[in-house]
This record gives sequence, C-alpha cells and structure tokens, in this order.
Amino acid sequence: MNPNLQFDFTVDKENHTVNVKRTFDAELDLVWDAWTKPEILDLWWSPKPYRMQTKSMDFREGGTWLYAMISPENEKHWCRNDYQKIRPQQSFSGLDAFCDENGVVNTNMPRTHWENVFTAAGEQTLVNITARYNNLADLEMIIQMGFKEGFTMALENLDQYLAAQFQLRKENKTSKTARVCTYLNFPGNTEEAFLFYRSVFKTEFSGRGIQRFGDIPANADHPPVADVIKKMILHIELPITGGHILMATDAPKEMGFNLSSGNNMHICIEPESREEADRLFTELSAGGKVTMPMADMFFGAYFGEFTDRYGVNWMINHQN
Repeated sequence: MNPNLQFDFTVDKENHTVNVKRTFDAELDLVWDAWTKPEILDLWWSPKPYRMQTKSMDFREGGTWLYAMISPENEKHWCRNDYQKIRPQQSFSGLDAFCDENGVVNTNMPRTHWENVFTAAGEQTLVNITARYNNLADLEMIIQMGFKEGFTMALENLDQYLAAQFQLRKENKTSKTARVCTYLNFPGNTEEAFLFYRSVFKTEFSGRGIQRFGDIPANADHPPVADVIKKMILHIELPITGGHILMATDAPKEMGFNLSSGNNMHICIEPESREEADRLFTELSAGGKVTMPMADMFFGAYFGEFTDRYGVNWMINHQN
C-alpha cells in the first residue's frame, strides 16, 4: 500500500462495528465502478491467494450480489450481499451473509451490514466503510476469522487495479469527451504505414506513442507473447485532419488473423459512459455478427467489436 494514502481501521466493540477510512489514488468514478461492477470486483475483492467469481449481480436497491471466494484448492466459499440503499457515486449499503451456491443464508454465521460512503478529493477518493454486526459475539467472531488481514489485502488489490487504470486513462486519453476514430489493421507493417501517414499529415503520435506487443504486462490475462511478434505494433494513434484520429494495430498471421480488404478497417466509437457503450453495442450489433462481446480489457478499456447487419465493422471502446 502507498504509505501516503490514508488507512484507518477501528474496532468499536461498544457499537459492534468496524470502521475503515481508506483513500484511493484515483478519481471517484473509477473507484465507484470498482465497488459496483462485478467484472471489476472479481479482480480484487478476495485476498490472495483466493480468487473471486461472481455468479450474479443486480446492483439496485433490493438487488443481490451472489459470489464465491475460491481457494487455491478450488473450494468455494459462497456469500451474498443484499443491496438496501444506493445513491449513485455517493454511497450504498447492504446486508452481507455467508450462504450456499443458491444464496440460502447460513444462519449460524454472522451477517455484516455494510455502509460505504464515497467522497471525491481532487484526483483521489476517500471511502468511509462501516461494517455493523448484531452483537459483540458476531463482531469478535469476524475479527478472529481474520477480517482485518483479509480486507487489508483486498484493498491493496484494489490499489493495484486502480493505479493501472488511472495511469492508462491519463496516458491514453486526456479528455472524457466522446469521439469517433478510424481503426486500421495491418498484417505486420503498421509502423511503416504510420510513419508514412505522419510524414503526410505532419502530425505526431498521440496517447502513449508507439505501443508494441512486447509491452503487454506479464501478468495480464492472455497467453505469452511470441518473440516473432514482440516488436509489432499493439496500438498507435495519429491525429490527421479535422480532429480525426487514425488508430491501428498489427494483426499478423502468426496470431491467427487473415486480413483482407474489407476486414482491415473499423469505425471506432469512444462513448462517455459504460452505459452508452452497452447501448450502442447492443443496438448496432442487432442482426449482425459479434466478434468480441463488451468486456474489460487489460489495456484499460471496456471494449467490444462486431460487424453490423450491413457488413460494416465497428469497435466500441470506453476508457475506464
């Protein structure tokens, strides 16, 4: 954990509560999403070496999150959280319980009433967390089960996720304004092509400049990158004229791609929100062919692609 970030953990036996104040080095919308989106919660909620798996999540007042913490031996420990009150990007509360895979509550174990309050502080976010129990015995049982140690490790997982996302956001896109770009695929000569385009339009590469397949983080969820493609282009951006952006990647045969005229160009839309990204993807892809459903990607975006019913290729790319 970054020692400059606030972390206060207090046990109040008189009121049967655990009170945590935790600062995260990321803006409010990123932190809120990390606590309320199942695909992100699965990345950090469990302390290592456990991992998370969400079975279902309905984030609304009266909705339920059903999830499992999975041990290295693949033993699943099921929990559910019943959401009570939600104020978007401000606070939410819920009642957590140990349960079985169908959500049937284990009445022999304590239930935790959570209340999380989010406060923006410039480019940082303070989360005030209150975990309340019915009685002192329940509180002491949870503490003896390693609540402080496990929760501290989970919050450190979140630190790592947010640090990566916040850095990618700053490097890849300095504005949250929606934009439309043209995305190109090349069989291995992206760099040659974009050096040519740069000379024609007399502009400079934007974002993170030239990114190569060899730059992919080693711990990302993907197979190892073959040596033959490490120097190829993973992503590149070039402003051309009228505010338009050309983007591109290499799509070599070594990675199973078979490029031809027609499948080497996409219209890329970058909406302002995940909700708008989902709407555009759902409506534009209706009757077409989805090649990649919307999902969070290792490069810091919520991304999907498809060919619409008229044969036009699209990408939806929302920077998280």
